[in-house]
Amino acid sequence: MITKQTLKPRGVGLWPAGRHAIPVRHWLALGACALFLLSCRKAKTEESAGSEEAAATPVQAAAATTGSIDRVVEADAVLFPIHQASLMPKISAPVKQFYVNRGDHVKAGQLVATLENRDLVATERESTANLEQAQSGYRTISQATVLEDQTKAQSDVTATKEALEAAQKVYDSRVDLLNQGAIARKLVDDAKVALVQAQMANANATRHLQALQSVSRKEQVTAAQAQVDAARARTQNAQAQISYSELHSPIDGVVADRSIFTGEMASAGTALMTIVEIAEVIAKANLPVNDAAEVKVGMPATITFNGEDTPCRVTVVSPAVDPNTTTVQVWVQAANPGERLKPGSAVHIAIRASTLKNVTLIPAVALLNSDEGGQKVMVVDAKSVAHDRPVQVGVRQGDKAQIVKGLAAGEQVVTVGGLGLDDKSKVKIGGGKEDEK
Repeated sequence: MITKQTLKPRGVGLWPAGRHAIPVRHWLALGACALFLLSCRKAKTEESAGSEEAAATPVQAAAATTGSIDRVVEADAVLFPIHQASLMPKISAPVKQFYVNRGDHVKAGQLVATLENRDLVATERESTANLEQAQSGYRTISQATVLEDQTKAQSDVTATKEALEAAQKVYDSRVDLLNQGAIARKLVDDAKVALVQAQMANANATRHLQALQSVSRKEQVTAAQAQVDAARARTQNAQAQISYSELHSPIDGVVADRSIFTGEMASAGTALMTIVEIAEVIAKANLPVNDAAEVKVGMPATITFNGEDTPCRVTVVSPAVDPNTTTVQVWVQAANPGERLKPGSAVHIAIRASTLKNVTLIPAVALLNSDEGGQKVMVVDAKSVAHDRPVQVGVRQGDKAQIVKGLAAGEQVVTVGGLGLDDKSKVKIGGGKEDEK
C-alpha cells in the first residue's frame, strides 16, 4: 500500500528529506527576497550619499598668502603741455602775413607772423635823422664852439686889462697935473670915470672867462649830450615798435590755436596765436589731503589713456590745500613720443606711494559686503564648511587685497560662489563651471 509520505510527485523535489521537508521552490523564493532586500538597502545608502553630495554648494577657493603689495594713490587728471606760449602783439595793427597754420611745428625764434608797419618804419627813419642832427650839434659844441668862446673870452680879458692899465696911468697923470695947477679938475673927473669903466669891463671879461672855463663849458656839453641821448631813445623806441610788428615763436612746439586771419586787426594784449610744447605732458590731479600726504616728488607713476599706460614721475606736490575743494594739486610728468597724449584730455593716474612687505594677501574677488557693515570673506574649514569671517581690508592693488585683521595666511577663502552663500554651508571646492570645462 502506498502511503502519503512516500508519494513523490513528478518534477517536484523536497529539501531536506523527511517529514518537514521544504520544497526547493520555497528556498528559491526566500533567496530572491533576500537579494531584493540587500539591493534596496544598497540603493538607499547610495541615494542618501548622493543627496548629501548634492547638498554641497560648488565653489572656487584660494589660500591667503604672504607677500608684497604696492600702496597706490589713484585719481582722475587732465593733461597739460609742458610749455605753452600765447603770442600777444604789443601794438594794434592789421595782420600782414601768417607763416604757419594750426597744427604746424615751429622752432624757437621762428618768424610766424608780421603786422603792417609802414608808419612805424617812417617814424624810425625820422628818429634816426634827429639822432644824427643831435650828434652833430654835440660835436660842434664840445669840439668847436666852446673853444672859440674861450679864446674870445681870453682876448676880452687881455684887452680890458690893458685898457684898465691905460686908464689908470691917465688918471694918475692928471691927478699930478691937477696938484701942480696945470689942468682943470674936470679933466681929472673925466679920467676917473674912464678908469671906473675900464675896471668894470675887465671884471666882466674875467668872470665870463672863468664861467666858460668851469660851469658854462660843462653845462653846454651836458645839454648837447642830453639831446643826443633823447634822440637815440626815440630812435630805439621806433625800432622797438617795428620789432613788435614781427612775431616770433618763443619755444619749440606746435601751433594749437590761431584766432584771426590775414588782414584782420590784431589788438594789443590779445592772443594772436597759441603754441604748445607737447614732447612731454603734465597730468594735473586734485588729491584728498590724506592721499596727498603719501605722495612725494620723484615717485613713479602711470598715466592711463585709452587703455594704454605711460610711465611718468611726480614733479610737483602743492604745499597748500585749495580752500575751495580742500584738495592738494599734484603734477606727474611723462614723455610723449609721437604726441599721442593730447592736452586737455581726461586721464587716470596711479602713483606708487610705497610697498608693503610680508602682509596677508587674498584675491580681491573674495571680498564681500557684510550685513553688519564693513567687509567679510567666506572661509572654508577642513570639513568643507564655509564660515562668515569679518575682515579689515588695507591696501588694494589690481586683483589683490591686503587683509590687516581677521585672516591668517594659509586659510582658504571662497573666490567664486560666495555671494549669497549662508554661514556654515557645506561646500565643494573646485565645483562649478570651471569643473565642467
